Amino acid sequence: MSEIISPPPDGSAESINLREALEERYLAYALSTIMHRALPDVRDGLKPVHRRLLYAMRQLKLNPEQGFKKCARVVGDVIGKYHPHGDQSVYDALVRLAQEFAVRYPLVDGQGNFGNIDGDNAAAMRYTEARLTAVAMALLDGIDENTVDFRETYDGEDSEPIVLPGAFPNLLANGSSGIAVGMATNIPPHNAGELCDAALHLIKHPNATAAKLVEFVPGPDFPTGGIIIDDHTSIEAAYKTGRGGFRVRARWETEDLGRGTWCIVITEMPYQVQKGRLIEKIAELMQARKLPLLADIRDESAEDIRLVLEPRSRTVDAVVLMESLFKVTDLETRISLNMNVLSRGLVPNVLSLRDVLRQWLDHRKEVLVRRTEHRLEKIAHRLEVLGGYLVAYLNLDEVIRIIRQEDNAKASLMATFKLSDVQAEAILNMRLRSLRKLEEIEIRTEHDALTVEQGELKALLGSEDAQWARISDEIKETRTKFGKKTELGKRRTEFAEAPEGDFDLEAAMIEKEPVTVVCSEKGWIRAMKGHLTDTSTLSYKDGDKERFVFNAETTDKLVLLSSSGKFYTLGADRLPGGRGHGEPVRLMADMEAGDEIVSLMVHVPGAKLIVASSDGRGFVVAEQEVVANTRKGKQVLNVKLPTEAQSCSRLKEGDDHVAVIGENRKLLIFALEELPEMTRGRGNKLQSYKDGGMSDAKTFKLADGLTWQDSAGRTWTVDKLRDWIGKRAQAGRLPPKGFPRNNRFS
Repeated sequence: MSEIISPPPDGSAESINLREALEERYLAYALSTIMHRALPDVRDGLKPVHRRLLYAMRQLKLNPEQGFKKCARVVGDVIGKYHPHGDQSVYDALVRLAQEFAVRYPLVDGQGNFGNIDGDNAAAMRYTEARLTAVAMALLDGIDENTVDFRETYDGEDSEPIVLPGAFPNLLANGSSGIAVGMATNIPPHNAGELCDAALHLIKHPNATAAKLVEFVPGPDFPTGGIIIDDHTSIEAAYKTGRGGFRVRARWETEDLGRGTWCIVITEMPYQVQKGRLIEKIAELMQARKLPLLADIRDESAEDIRLVLEPRSRTVDAVVLMESLFKVTDLETRISLNMNVLSRGLVPNVLSLRDVLRQWLDHRKEVLVRRTEHRLEKIAHRLEVLGGYLVAYLNLDEVIRIIRQEDNAKASLMATFKLSDVQAEAILNMRLRSLRKLEEIEIRTEHDALTVEQGELKALLGSEDAQWARISDEIKETRTKFGKKTELGKRRTEFAEAPEGDFDLEAAMIEKEPVTVVCSEKGWIRAMKGHLTDTSTLSYKDGDKERFVFNAETTDKLVLLSSSGKFYTLGADRLPGGRGHGEPVRLMADMEAGDEIVSLMVHVPGAKLIVASSDGRGFVVAEQEVVANTRKGKQVLNVKLPTEAQSCSRLKEGDDHVAVIGENRKLLIFALEELPEMTRGRGNKLQSYKDGGMSDAKTFKLADGLTWQDSAGRTWTVDKLRDWIGKRAQAGRLPPKGFPRNNRFS
């Protein structure tokens, strides 16, 4: 049993409110996490651990032109002087800054094993070495010129910068991610050249909108490349609000292997996707039979990415195969955008693209002003010293006498020549070799040059336009060093549109072969191999005869209209073979017993049909609207016995008129625009009848004339049709000479 501890008898125990104590401590923890661990500073784009790493490496003189030093030495300095946390967490941060596949513009130049895109870890810090890159030096440039504030380190023995000068737009260029308490941030990397262009435009046009800035910064630029498939509108909205996301796909290409075989080669991965884990995931999906189009995956990567995908068969469509992979694997990922940062290192908030660039520019202006003031102080001090030197040269003998004979030479010099303490001290510290005549000339030259520079710097401080002009020059210099014309700055991520429409994986598995579809008058259907040119040898059951014969492919879908007004969809690959007389259509579609086949044709996506019933009503319908997903079919033309569906024909390009003929042998032609386009219904009246109903209807191009076929198979064309042209729902008149007695156009 645990011992119950009683309060001390002397009453020294202090009672506290538990709720208030928890709130106070949790708030302190939350603020510490937000300010010192999770969110980057908008000005230099760094978190404290990264800032301390770069500063410690600079103190160790690990410049790009210097040699490497062990990472263990760097980590030791960081945790010993600036960052009192675990050495492994500090080393992990150092490793990430050196990984070219993780950071768009590496800040650390690593030597040794720093991990790879497969997800393998870096070697231990005692085996690896590091130094700063040119990008890191740009971030640190001017740190010794009073450009930023410093604070004491955790033990009070040293000082560290609160923020870096940041001559490089690091926040957006390298991005950042982190999870704080109650908030998070995720900023993808961008192209530094594009950011510089946007910043220069913002300097010239301070009120520039997000839409204008997106013209300069069209989207992220990931170190691993890939393809962004979002539309411009969504990207603009994301940058305007600071929240959004980007769909990124792997880059792929097909490679011809000869003899009709091919494979897909993936050359670039989406950002932050581990190649090894991706291959394992695809292998698991293949074993689970969730990737029916893929036969094998191989990793042939060396220094470059090369993932080889083998299709199940050579007839598989490469686009369909990749779309199936994009849906279920990390070959397509969504990179979120949440620009939650510390404004001026103090206030966490979500900023837009314009606000981030604006605050970076404001920081650069502050750095410029502080650097200029620091330089003016140095010049003022130097001019004061040079002024003392000139006095000494003009009165050299007296100065020597005072130094040799006076007990307090400094005070005597100050009193005799009205010198300041700084000037007197400088004279006393002069070397004898500096007393030669040439030195005096050099001092006067330096004095004049510094005086000119002082005037220029004061003019710079007095003119805001001059300051922005100087900042523009600095940004242009950064663009020259790291812009698109450099090897490091070339844009790696491109933009494209994703293929539209749904992809049928089952259809993609079907091997494409030519067939001839044969359907008899009594509804027996079959598919003969190849495209037959002579159909006279086809045999049918006794009492049956030919009704529909047309060429198709095994990958095609067939649409069938029954007399009940229902459309049914059949797969050409599922039709019975050509041996025998085939099978009844009713085995493949749930047609009513009394239904007859009105029309049977190959489905053409995007086409339109004209459907009509026996009572002379009809309409135009888009062909994708008649495709049925089940055996029960899809009711499109609403009819009620004794009325039945009578005709169905496809509109050809350029068709502008409708020809209708009734059982009373009256022909009417009217403009196609008079007929509505519907998805389902009875339709509008095409032609009026006193007796009987409609026989047939078709669309045609008036300029080409009306054509029909007679019983002998001959084609007739009549182009003078003025006598039959009227308005929809009129009665019409007898057809031209030679029109078939069965009152049908074909």
